[in-house]
Amino acid sequence: MTVYFIGAGPGAADLITVRGARTLARCQVCLYAGSLVPRELLAECPPDARLVDTARLDLDQITAEFVAAHEAGHDVARLHSGDPSVFSAVAEQMRRLDAASVPYDVVPGVPAFAAAAAALKRELTVPTVGQTVILTRIAQQATPMPEGEDLATLGRSGALLVLHLAARYVDRVVGELLPHYGADCPAAVVAMASRPDELVLRGTLDDIAAQVKAAGVVRTAVIIVGRTLGAEQFRDSHLYSSDRERPHEPCHPQGPAA
Repeated sequence: MTVYFIGAGPGAADLITVRGARTLARCQVCLYAGSLVPRELLAECPPDARLVDTARLDLDQITAEFVAAHEAGHDVARLHSGDPSVFSAVAEQMRRLDAASVPYDVVPGVPAFAAAAAALKRELTVPTVGQTVILTRIAQQATPMPEGEDLATLGRSGALLVLHLAARYVDRVVGELLPHYGADCPAAVVAMASRPDELVLRGTLDDIAAQVKAAGVVRTAVIIVGRTLGAEQFRDSHLYSSDRERPHEPCHPQGPAA
């Protein structure tokens, strides 16, 4: 058996990958991250699959489910929101599986920041404006941030910042970024990205906090701050430039001479 960590995507059920849906459809056990995972996806599981909501389970209880499935020879779909590589808490689960000699694999998914960029209709990396994206959060009633990863330090880079799990503390975010980005720096908040109740707020560091509080956004949102959000005058990328030397396309193979 294998435990498959599957990225369920940012919220819309049809944003799971084809591989993720196919894997889900053949697993006898599915552990899913509560309301963060679209309920429609559970319909993809086999009719007799064991479905376990992990919202109220601790790590020991989740591990026990993995081990029990392993002993029964049942594949497990472990559904996480977004993509397992970012803020998913899969690392400690993998560590427990390694200790228990339970095999696992990872199926990537669409991350929340990508869905937010799509909602904003923005490329986050724009030539001559910004080519770096920093994914981060803030330390508030959660695991402390490592030294050197506080917003004041990251803000000195001037790079586009994408903050997860921070909407509730938007005043603090704005206060720490203002000295580095300026009040006129474009900012946006996307809540419930890709879902029917998606909410998009656009503004600057000067007014985004007021918008967030007025809208009552406190969770399931990303905050994006950076100049690329408002970029209009920029050079075309080299990728499609007429000056770029391109290799000759190979000729289509011809059939044998008559």
